[in-house]
Amino acid sequence: MGKRVVVLGSTGSIGTQTLDVIARHPDLFQLAGLAAGQNSSKLKDQAARFGISQIALFEPNTEGIPSGMEAILDLVRRPDVDLVVIAVAGVIGLLPTLASIDAGKAIALASKEVLVAAGEVVMPLIRQKNISLTPIDSEHSAIFQCLQGYRKDQVSRLILTASGGPFRNRERAELARITPEAALNHPTWQMGGKITIDSATLMNKGLELIEAQWLFEMPVDQIDVVVHPQSVVHSFVEFTDGSVIGQMGWPDMRLPILYALAYPERPVSGLRRWNPIDSPTLTFEPPDELTFPSIHYAREAARIGGTMPCALNAANEEAANAFLRGQIGFLEISDTVQKIIESHSSVPATLETVLNVDKETRAVVRERLRKMSLAA
Repeated sequence: MGKRVVVLGSTGSIGTQTLDVIARHPDLFQLAGLAAGQNSSKLKDQAARFGISQIALFEPNTEGIPSGMEAILDLVRRPDVDLVVIAVAGVIGLLPTLASIDAGKAIALASKEVLVAAGEVVMPLIRQKNISLTPIDSEHSAIFQCLQGYRKDQVSRLILTASGGPFRNRERAELARITPEAALNHPTWQMGGKITIDSATLMNKGLELIEAQWLFEMPVDQIDVVVHPQSVVHSFVEFTDGSVIGQMGWPDMRLPILYALAYPERPVSGLRRWNPIDSPTLTFEPPDELTFPSIHYAREAARIGGTMPCALNAANEEAANAFLRGQIGFLEISDTVQKIIESHSSVPATLETVLNVDKETRAVVRERLRKMSLAA
């Protein structure tokens, strides 16, 4: 019998690709449970496809499907579960992550907001309980792979690659006219709505920078970002002797998903293989942090620490979703984050303070956006 897997966020982009990976490798993985936000129809279709009955929704429903956070936590704690895939959007993945740790389950983490908001809470528990945590993000998967067999004291720098998003080389004045439709048109990756907006603002790299700090125990000032439009090199690790190792492959999330689920094994993926001849020109350039200041804000939040990254994440999530709804302009996403960074008084991060700051920051941002709407 293969690893018994629960997928949280199964109807989203990462979730559906995770189910594709599981279906391709029935000898390695057995689906044990599914959870989604509110898409009951798609969830039931997935359950029927895999022949499982253990499902749950985060949101209430009228179809008799167990719902709410307790239903999700019950799914995670089941004794017939070996591995929990956390692929929900946002900090809502924090409590299921903590429940997985407490229950001794291995974790494959796609929800970067969990460590952005609460890395100071989560990672000590991971190490204390010796829980296997494998990253699904292509950038963190790349770094994780490049670090295999090396000691922490042999690493001098991590280099995250960024596609640059759909508006690379645009002037800041042009960005004021960007529509949600244009921002959702990513040049190399097919992703969910919110993460695609984060890619357009480059906040995804800011969040990944904070996540990498916790995953790899690396000071934030030893983590850099480089724009790589072809999205073939998924990240680099620089070692103390000056050597640099990178991980390459086509931009297909199913490969890092498979690695995260199967680790430490490397089964045949059946996916298209990358050939250097097919990518004769790979280019790299520094990010434009004046036009796209999100990386700068994230780095500052990481330096301050405590609950500041949680506040940054909550502000960005609310603002990005408001932009998707057409309530604010593109530039107002990073402006909103800046206001929160400047006004939030960071306190030490505990589960209680993180949950409170997340809730309070969202309320502050919503009120700010409401007033902006009235003034428009």
